[in-house]
Amino acid sequence: MSRFPRLPPSGIKVIIVGAGFAGLTAAIECDRKGHDVILLEKVSNLKPLGDIISFGQNASRIFAKWPGVMEQFEPIIHKANAFHYHDWEGKYATTQSFSDEEDWGRRVNGHRAELHRILFEHAQERGIAIRLGQKVTNYFEDQNEAGVVSNGDKYTADVVLAAEGVKSAGRKIVLGFDDQPKPSGYAVYRAWFSTDKLKQNPVTRHLVQGDTHNGWIGQDIHFLAAAIKDGKEISWVCTHRDEAGIEESWQYPGKIDDVLKVLDGWAPAVIELVKATPEDHLFDYKLVFRDPLPTFVSPSRRIALIGDAAHPFLPTSIQGASQAMEDGVTLAACLDFAGKEKVTEAMRVYEKIRYKRVHEIQQTGVTTREKWHKADWELIWQDPTLLHLKREAWILNFDAEEHAYSEYKKFSASVALVNEQGAEKVVSSGPEPVVV
Repeated sequence: MSRFPRLPPSGIKVIIVGAGFAGLTAAIECDRKGHDVILLEKVSNLKPLGDIISFGQNASRIFAKWPGVMEQFEPIIHKANAFHYHDWEGKYATTQSFSDEEDWGRRVNGHRAELHRILFEHAQERGIAIRLGQKVTNYFEDQNEAGVVSNGDKYTADVVLAAEGVKSAGRKIVLGFDDQPKPSGYAVYRAWFSTDKLKQNPVTRHLVQGDTHNGWIGQDIHFLAAAIKDGKEISWVCTHRDEAGIEESWQYPGKIDDVLKVLDGWAPAVIELVKATPEDHLFDYKLVFRDPLPTFVSPSRRIALIGDAAHPFLPTSIQGASQAMEDGVTLAACLDFAGKEKVTEAMRVYEKIRYKRVHEIQQTGVTTREKWHKADWELIWQDPTLLHLKREAWILNFDAEEHAYSEYKKFSASVALVNEQGAEKVVSSGPEPVVV
């Protein structure tokens, strides 16, 4: 028996553009379902970039179906099972335990590059065709097939999945125009580094005694820090107001002095943590938003957007990567259920299964940020649990694969009805613009 069980060949050819978490999930899941996959990625060499990334239990259920993945994650993921809240001056407010979620599955938090490498190597071990150094410049489709042009070469398949993020070239063929990102008024400083200096400082030593998770909440600012690998490394993020405009790139090297200005008067532990940060490990991300998309699929229903290309998330949702994975799982399952002769139906059902859920979860990021940044501390000191993250079973205790199969017939019936009655009405309104 193969180490990687898969269904018999479906005859469905799938091109996936982008080897991030959305693209890798889609590729692995399509391989599990017996689809023929080509994964195109623009970078020639994967580099260990980034800092902490969080996956909910809804994502760990997906990882658990991929032989060996969770076992490889185990030594490098965050083990803290509680989150400690403080006000901006360092006064302790409350602790939120996650022990009551254990029946839902594992939370997987770790370094983005390390977790990504494990998934990338898993895809390689499965024998998935991965082609690096591929710059996709055009998407195209007709009634019979879809494809891309990459490095001057033409690739065709039954369907194409655009998974290369908010700048995806696939957005134009889905929307019919180029949409531009807009400044959100917020930015995030992010860092990840070794804790050697922090262990020597009595002000910060408690932050790195094993795996810990702490947050400090202030006026229109929040600062989160997570020690990992038994306190050997730490990641911190600081979300704050930022009125600067955006250019083509919105990631820049960060400056310690700039962070200290933003955090003037904050808790000594926070200030010392920032001062101990190697400046070449600090980055400044300008958070931008794009208007919610009226659709995730192209006019001929052979190209679909997944992950950030379809629905960018606020960091405070703690669900961006998990929802990207749910996209990949749902699409692979829909294609399996529909079969080769009904791939366009599968694409439409994918959108119907995902659209409402993903937009409702997007809004949790806005809700959390507003709750923290506009906190009424007079009320909070009466009930500090008002700061707690909303951890809901409908989001976390969820199996995307099972859901796709159980919902397919219902949504395929609505798709068939639309086909009988004429063109589907385009949704022009939706949730408020979402920040990335």
